[in-house]
Amino acid sequence: MLELLVREAPSGEFDNVVAQARAQGAGPERLAELEQARDLSLRIRGLFERRRQREAGLIALVDTVRDLTLPYSLDTLLKVIVRRTRLLFGVDMSWVALYEPQEDASLVRAADGHASAITVGFRVPLTGGLGLRAMKETGPFSTADYLADETFTHSREVDEVVRAEGLRAMMAVPLQQDDQVFGILYASGRSVRHFSPDEISLMLSLADLVAVAIEKARLLDGTRREIAELAEGTTRERDSSLLAQKLRSTHSRLIDLVLAGGDLQVLATEAARLLDGPLSVRDPADRELVVVGDFPETSAADDLVGASLDAHAERRPVRSPGGLWVAPAIAGEEMLGTLFLKPPEQAEEHHVQLLGVVAQCVAVLLLMQRSAAVVEGQARDELLRDLIGGTPSELEHVAERARRLGLDLDEPHVVVAARPEGGIQGRALVWASAYAHRRGGLKSAVGDCLVFLLPGGDPQAAAAALSRELTAVLDRQVTVGTSGPAQTPSAVARTYQEAKRCLDAVVALGGIGSTASPQELGFLGLLLSENPNTSGFIGNTIGPVLDYDNLQRTELARTLEEYFAAGGSPTYAAERLHVHPNTVSRRLERITELLGDKWQEPAQALEVQLALQLYRTRRVLQRNQQRRQTDRARG
Repeated sequence: MLELLVREAPSGEFDNVVAQARAQGAGPERLAELEQARDLSLRIRGLFERRRQREAGLIALVDTVRDLTLPYSLDTLLKVIVRRTRLLFGVDMSWVALYEPQEDASLVRAADGHASAITVGFRVPLTGGLGLRAMKETGPFSTADYLADETFTHSREVDEVVRAEGLRAMMAVPLQQDDQVFGILYASGRSVRHFSPDEISLMLSLADLVAVAIEKARLLDGTRREIAELAEGTTRERDSSLLAQKLRSTHSRLIDLVLAGGDLQVLATEAARLLDGPLSVRDPADRELVVVGDFPETSAADDLVGASLDAHAERRPVRSPGGLWVAPAIAGEEMLGTLFLKPPEQAEEHHVQLLGVVAQCVAVLLLMQRSAAVVEGQARDELLRDLIGGTPSELEHVAERARRLGLDLDEPHVVVAARPEGGIQGRALVWASAYAHRRGGLKSAVGDCLVFLLPGGDPQAAAAALSRELTAVLDRQVTVGTSGPAQTPSAVARTYQEAKRCLDAVVALGGIGSTASPQELGFLGLLLSENPNTSGFIGNTIGPVLDYDNLQRTELARTLEEYFAAGGSPTYAAERLHVHPNTVSRRLERITELLGDKWQEPAQALEVQLALQLYRTRRVLQRNQQRRQTDRARG
């Protein structure tokens, strides 16, 4: 028996020794002694075999540890783990699933030896299965035949993939970090197999090493990401520093051109070269000051108006809907001009920043060239504020200031007060300055209104044009009141008050977004006017009827009076006039031809009756005055 042990003979040769002794006629005691020696020898042989297996497992585990210490990424490490697990235990398949709290499940991150079902990304529900049992017990758990084992809770989803893979024996061990389970390592075969205690112990040792390796890989991945982010940040900072140096150098070169006496054409030519695109510079009235390169014909298109206002309001370059870049040339709150750039096809962020630098240099040049105009612009705003709020003693000085600014206040001017919905900040103020400059007038902000003094004698037309343009620019409703014309400096304040009262009246009447003047408000305009124009109201309302009576010697005005006195009845009016009803009907038809079809509607009928009353009263007053003059002449 000892010789067989030394030779590591197969177990069958130990049985042969007993069989030979029995064949040679050995007695019962001798046979019993040989059988005991055989059994002891086989047990020793089994111990040696298990020791060799343990040593082989430990050697394989050491090799695995050596593999796990390499600087793998997490995904690569998990692939190494499942491959090593499969080879270490001689199983058909191995996979690892990591817990995902937001999914309330484990997701398979790596698998080796799979056929089709258990693949990377497979969701392992935590409603049953070997993994759930291992997690609850925080220890290894195995089964010789998974589908036939009823000692643990099964999950329908897991059972289906186990059946699809043809798996039978399975072992699962939790992966833990600081007593928290974060995943499960599986080893499985496609035949029934009872895992030995040594294998389970080896699997547990492997799981401990794997948990440490995964944590190390996660830390390494995090460190790599941080290093990558730092490297990217360093690159951005380096690029930003280089760009800042380039912008400073460009700014210095352009300022040197300005200080050396270069004009706007020289500056724009150098700027267009640096910006690598056609460049146009325009003044606040949208007049072209200089253009360099083949600038597109759409430079004056309507879509650039909004972009220009945005650029000045936000004080930075903006991109227009047509693809052009628009940059403001400003000094403080003063709008000096606007730059339009057609960028190159491969335009980058530094082109925009460079455009801003060029705009600053253009502003410096324009400010040097137009410093007098800047002072004039501020003086013009102050002039309008003094005109509408100054005392009579101050108006003489105001008129002199206006003459120095090239304004003749003895010529007709209209006052327009505009109230945009949402306030007058930003684009509204920028537009107001450009509009007043373009029209040769004055503007000022008073409360929540923009006030304009514009040359001309038609307040309704001025209000309509201003409202239409400002509404399109702001894309909001604009309510406008207007009055005029004013032909003396002292009349401007009174005209402003009338325009403001018209604005307040139309707002009170719910006419947001409309325009109003004393003439358009009819008899309400008489009430709002500082000096009611009674003759103008009578003429606008029933003037054609009065003119017809004077020319044809008819009584249309008297017919109107009697018609209204009779409650709008032609028959009763005929009785009061002592004429035939057909005569009244023909007169009313003539009146309709003169006043229009709507003179009998309630609103216009009220104005017609008021005009008739004022006309009759004026005639009485005129006759009384003539009588008094006659009496004085006779006396």
